[in-house]
Amino acid sequence: MADEDGVVDLELDQAHSARMYDYYLGGTTNFPADREAAAKAMTVFPSILATARINRRFMHRSTRLLARHGMSQFLDIGTGIPTSPNLHEVAQSVLPEARVVYTDNDPIVLTHARALLQSHPAGRTAYVQADVTDPGALLASPGLLDTLDLDRPVALSLNALLHFVPDALGAHEIVDRLKAALAPGSTLTVSHATPDFDPAGIARLTSAYQAAGTPGQARTRDEIVRFFDGWRLLDPGVTPTHQWRPDLDEDTANATSVEAACYAGVARKP
Repeated sequence: MADEDGVVDLELDQAHSARMYDYYLGGTTNFPADREAAAKAMTVFPSILATARINRRFMHRSTRLLARHGMSQFLDIGTGIPTSPNLHEVAQSVLPEARVVYTDNDPIVLTHARALLQSHPAGRTAYVQADVTDPGALLASPGLLDTLDLDRPVALSLNALLHFVPDALGAHEIVDRLKAALAPGSTLTVSHATPDFDPAGIARLTSAYQAAGTPGQARTRDEIVRFFDGWRLLDPGVTPTHQWRPDLDEDTANATSVEAACYAGVARKP
């Protein structure tokens, strides 16, 4: 966060889930604290590199599908470090006029906002420094309201985010608040870690993140399905990430549910 003089504390001495995810994807925007925490996570859950890649492919497929169906407004909460192709690149490759707002609470993502803002000339992108645990402030942000028309359908993306929002912080209530602010025809995309396929491994992984200062809560399929309450799930419903409308030529096509370690789904508001 910025101090009264506008100086941003990047908190590089503390591991952050966004920078750890960047490390898993082979990125370079990570630091010793992130790499140390990521190494511990990889030790207790060796599949995590595959998990990150599988989740990333799900983001690409789900975004492409929504753009092909005419969704022209996207709100991506928990953006993380920009790794190309990012959500706006995927959406605008299908629908050049698409508008995308990215939000994250990691101060270092703010330093990369310029990369996130390289929109297709026909569309628009914006970045908002915000925390999902304060949905009111996020939704009222001028950067969001200047870019998206909330009276029209919005594709809300909560990819690999909600497992960092424990029940104590009101994860389901937060999602309900976000859903209520969106117009009919809007969509909700979620990918979320689960203990269903490897309970012991996910318990170790959660403990590793907590030791690094990041709270977390993996959820069962039923708990994840609750995030979509009141909205119509698109086929094939809530499935392991690699099984959600897979492209057979992907390098993750032969993944297992243990490697995926997440459920994913997309739903539309009536």
